[in-house]
Amino acid sequence: MIKGGLAGSGIRRMAGDSRPERVLIAASFTNRVGNGLFNAASALYFTLIVGLPAVQVGAALTIAGVIGLGAGIPGGHLADRRGARPVMMAALAVQAVSMAALVLVESWAALTIIATVGQIAAAVAGAAWGALVVRVGGERPALFRAKLRTFVNLGVILGTVGAGLALAADTRGAYVTLILGNAASFALCAVLLLLLPRYPVLAAPPRQQRLLAFTDRPFLVFAALYGAMGLQYPVVSLLLPIWISEHTEAPRWTVAALFAVNSLFCVLTQTRIGSRIETPYDGGRAFRTAGLLFLVSCPMMALAAYTPVWAAAGLVLAAVFVHSLGEVWESSAGFALGFGLAPDHAQGQYQGLLGLGFSAGQALAPAILTTVVLGLGTAGWLLLASSFAALGAAGPALARWGVRTRPRPDAAADATG
Repeated sequence: MIKGGLAGSGIRRMAGDSRPERVLIAASFTNRVGNGLFNAASALYFTLIVGLPAVQVGAALTIAGVIGLGAGIPGGHLADRRGARPVMMAALAVQAVSMAALVLVESWAALTIIATVGQIAAAVAGAAWGALVVRVGGERPALFRAKLRTFVNLGVILGTVGAGLALAADTRGAYVTLILGNAASFALCAVLLLLLPRYPVLAAPPRQQRLLAFTDRPFLVFAALYGAMGLQYPVVSLLLPIWISEHTEAPRWTVAALFAVNSLFCVLTQTRIGSRIETPYDGGRAFRTAGLLFLVSCPMMALAAYTPVWAAAGLVLAAVFVHSLGEVWESSAGFALGFGLAPDHAQGQYQGLLGLGFSAGQALAPAILTTVVLGLGTAGWLLLASSFAALGAAGPALARWGVRTRPRPDAAADATG
């Protein structure tokens, strides 16, 4: 009985130290399982099942993504003023409906409209989620955020496995099941948020500008650097698979193996590393560490083109191992700086701005990686590695600048007195 009680207590601690933490972890996990189901098969559904040309599908998703970029900051501001939980629940409901509507798509125009609605709701939900994480995090926010990201990664892995089974079936019914499964995950996530307490809205200081984040120069710089450093994500998902297939003798199964190594390693190390990165100063140093790790991993990936087949496979997997470690440090730095530099009463709009920077980087990443890096070959990999290292090197100075320009507690008290 004692052993069982201790085991149950350990499981509960791993899934959160309080009921609100466990609720938000469960909601995020559910949502990401659905994302994993859909993301792995969405393009194939619209091209193979619906019959739309790939160019039209790409154009529709690009238009939706660009329009959705602008929704995060006003959505975050709304969450700050009306409450993060109700705003996020409303956005999730819109995502559920728009996702389910995709099974009715038969034209490019319909896909563009529905995808745009979904992307706007996703941007609003992302900003509100950031504000909600701060309220739920409690006394050890870094530990909670690390646990949250661990379960988010695990959810994506499980969803991707489910998508693989549907892709193997390759029927319209299988693809529709994935889409409706993602829609159901949005709805279930919204329902789970009902279990959270109603956190009161934090009052803004008097005479404060409506969109404070746009006047915060250190945070604006960090949002730009974070968006640029975000190019490291499609290195594994886009750039490396192309490099393996076109420039190395590594077997094709290496592509699947690298995804497994990347996801599994992030799941296993996120809590251990992320829980120690709490302050903005910690975040600045972690950002620098991430850049140095990418400085090592990118040349290793490039070198795989000059080695025999099995050596190439081993080198690529080792490179992904180092790159995954950099990813954990980079995401932990993003949490520490992104939340630590934002005032509590404006977390929503600040997270919306950070999401805007990250999403803009992800939108530009395919063009940059496939034209510049692949176009230059090995020199492109070295340029990319140097860029990551330079971005990371700015982390400690940025953290000091950001902390130095935060309002002093005594000044804030005088302003509200």
